[in-house]
Amino acid sequence: MRKLNVLVAGSTGYIGIQLIKLLLKHRYLRIKYLCGNNSVGKKIYNFDESLKNKKLPKILKYNKKFLIDTDVIFTALPNGEAQKISKNLRKNNILIDLAADFRLKKSSLFLKWYKQKHNAINKIKESIYALPEITKSKIKYFKIISCPGCYPTSVLLPLIPLIKKKLIKVDNIVIDSKSGYSGAGRGVYKKYKNKNLYESLSAYGIASHRHNPEIEEMLKNYTKKKINIYFTPHLTPMFRGILSTIYIDLNSNANYSKILSSLMKQYSNEPFIKVFGGNKLLSTNDVINTNNCLISVNKSRNNKKIIILSAIDNLIKGGAGQAVQNLNLKFGFPIKMGLK
Repeated sequence: MRKLNVLVAGSTGYIGIQLIKLLLKHRYLRIKYLCGNNSVGKKIYNFDESLKNKKLPKILKYNKKFLIDTDVIFTALPNGEAQKISKNLRKNNILIDLAADFRLKKSSLFLKWYKQKHNAINKIKESIYALPEITKSKIKYFKIISCPGCYPTSVLLPLIPLIKKKLIKVDNIVIDSKSGYSGAGRGVYKKYKNKNLYESLSAYGIASHRHNPEIEEMLKNYTKKKINIYFTPHLTPMFRGILSTIYIDLNSNANYSKILSSLMKQYSNEPFIKVFGGNKLLSTNDVINTNNCLISVNKSRNNKKIIILSAIDNLIKGGAGQAVQNLNLKFGFPIKMGLK
């Protein structure tokens, strides 16, 4: 089959660079356009030297005329920009967004949490919140594929199967997540200029992080009960990786063994998810540079509670890798294509 022409908008950020590296390994893709704003006219290797010997186009300013001969548009842009691009999509275009433009189904929630009016409300119905292992059978029917945020990916993968089977209580889910500073993008050095990124641990977004409504909205799809999550993210002195610690209250029909077997059964045929029991300790080092999610089910001192650990690479499984995985599902490519 012919190779699909790909456009990457937002190609010079951490996610954009990681995406390019994965796309170069994909047998059925050709990178046709790289787009940016402040980087127009530059070569992509100016932002990552490992790309110096790759045959890649110069960075151009995005123009809707590029959509004429483009099959897939990846957007790793600031929130709101993918909405603008979506208005000009042609019949032959598929949009895969790595920002938050189509993650929330209610435009009022987007306004509340992102302080922006949604400028493509009529396109929301053409989009899917695409968590590959959960929504894989539906992805092929949508023109706009919205990739989950990095924190929600680490949280939703262990929680959704348990909520679907009504094994856990949903009124007191406590989530403590720690991320490498690449999750804040290249602007992290300006945003945290008064902090020593390499030696400090910082909590942020307490009760107000934008991933709260995303997690809650997705979980509500699987229960009629009110969801109460208490999510606190932290910025850690490492470049990449996320480790989420999730504290869960069990329903009366559940115990440690049922939680473990439920997750193992759910993901037994998923190549990128590995579930462990026996209070296995996880490290972000176990997932760096992979599209894997490792899940560890742990006993608590209280037998009515369970502690789950979930580890991912925020730039791959929580970003570029998940986007490629969604592309593979959309077009029927082997699921590991570009991700080995």
